[in-house]
Amino acid sequence: MTNGNSIIKYFFLSVIVFVTLILSCTKQSMVTKNGVLKGKISIGPICPVETILPQPGCLPKREDYNYYATAVWTSDKKNLLKTIIPNLDGTYQINLPAGDYVLDYATVRTFGVGGSNLPTAFSITDKDTLTLNVSIDTGIR
Repeated sequence: MTNGNSIIKYFFLSVIVFVTLILSCTKQSMVTKNGVLKGKISIGPICPVETILPQPGCLPKREDYNYYATAVWTSDKKNLLKTIIPNLDGTYQINLPAGDYVLDYATVRTFGVGGSNLPTAFSITDKDTLTLNVSIDTGIR
C-alpha cells in the first residue's frame, strides 16, 4: 500500500506543478505589452502602361508580394523578427510587443530604378495601433 500511496502523491504533486507552471505562463503573457502594426503595401507599376482602373493582370499578385517581401527588424537591424505576409489587396496587420523597430525588405534589395519608402523606423506602445503604409515603385515604365 505504501507504494500505491507514493504513486498517488506523486501524481497529485505533478498536477500541482503543472497547474502552477500554466498559471505563471499566463501571468507572464498578460504582462507582455503588445501593440498592432497595420497598413497597406502598394507595389507598382506592374504593367508598362496602367489605366486608372487597373487591368486584372496589372494588379500585384502573391509572387509580387513575395519578391518585394517586407519585414519587421530590431531597431539595430540585426535581427529579422517577422516577415509580413499581406492579403492580396496589400493590407496587413501584425501584433508586436512594445518597442522600437525598423520596417524594411526581408532581404537586401538594390534598385537601379524605382524605390520605396523603406526602411522606416517606428515605435509600438502598449495597446497602440500604428498604421504604416509602404509604397514600392517597381521601376517598370
